[in-house]
Amino acid sequence: MGRKKKVSMQDIANRLQISKNAVSLALMDKKGVSEEMRRLVQQTAREMGYGPYAPQESGKANILVLVPERIMSYQDNDHFQFFHDMIWGLERSARKKGLNAVITPLDRETETTRSLPGPFADIPYRGVILFGIAEQDYAKRIWELDTPLVLMDSYYRDLPCPAVTSANLEGAYTAVRHLIEAGHRRIGFIGPTNLSTSHEERWFGYEKAIKEQGLFIREADCLTISKGYDYTAAEMADFLDGLREWPTAFFCGNDRIAYLLAGLLKERSKRMPEDVSIAGFDDLPYVNSEGLSMTTMRVEKERMCDAAIQLLLSELGRTREAIHWQVEPTLVVRDSVARKL
Repeated sequence: MGRKKKVSMQDIANRLQISKNAVSLALMDKKGVSEEMRRLVQQTAREMGYGPYAPQESGKANILVLVPERIMSYQDNDHFQFFHDMIWGLERSARKKGLNAVITPLDRETETTRSLPGPFADIPYRGVILFGIAEQDYAKRIWELDTPLVLMDSYYRDLPCPAVTSANLEGAYTAVRHLIEAGHRRIGFIGPTNLSTSHEERWFGYEKAIKEQGLFIREADCLTISKGYDYTAAEMADFLDGLREWPTAFFCGNDRIAYLLAGLLKERSKRMPEDVSIAGFDDLPYVNSEGLSMTTMRVEKERMCDAAIQLLLSELGRTREAIHWQVEPTLVVRDSVARKL
């Protein structure tokens, strides 16, 4: 049996004996046709099964959302609430499009062996969103399936694939400019630029703001390399203990790092924000034991989730090009930054 011929706008025009242009205007809700004609064209499109008006194929309303299991079960629940919000935000965004987001955890063995989780074989699906930082070889494995794929929150520069992230460089630039405008001239940076493109881009934004204002980046004030996220607190403690002179402020690659820094500074009898000011990134929903709330860049999670679903469902979702949609974060000023006189 031959493949069923797709219905075109010309087919609708032929049935209704109107122009193809009138069909286009009606389907796109543009001016130029009467309301009665618009309803007639849209009803005919549904009856004929044209494009987005066609009923969903059985099971094709599923989207697989692949999530590294460590994100869903990490012990640092305050920080990883951010990731949970994003995961369920994707589910809400999918529902708005009449789709099901099938949340599919990836354990270490699955990533290491580059195997596909059960849902790939068990259910039909329309596309895949790979959320968070998965092993690059595993991301490539999914990319090679030639199914619509969008990376979310992180991406790989040498893997040509659509991706949705926060506008990390621009957000970091805004946060560091806020520190500079508060009078700080010696500003440190803490963030594992070797572990993710997000931290790397935030370093670029920090660097841009510092250099643009004619200030200097002191290597001794910056911690940019990490063995892994489980080592962050110990690495930061060693870094702080090695400081001979202290910056008056730090920009941190995310709020988890910022709140860890606040605790380590307290252990070293530093007052915040009087002695050291801190700005972070993400807008995590907690404060430290001293009641310090963090100046930060709020990641617009809902807008990112909507953008990821929209990109996946568009023609661009199938492309093998490095399309990068960035959602601008919002500066939130709180009490972790003091004005330097």
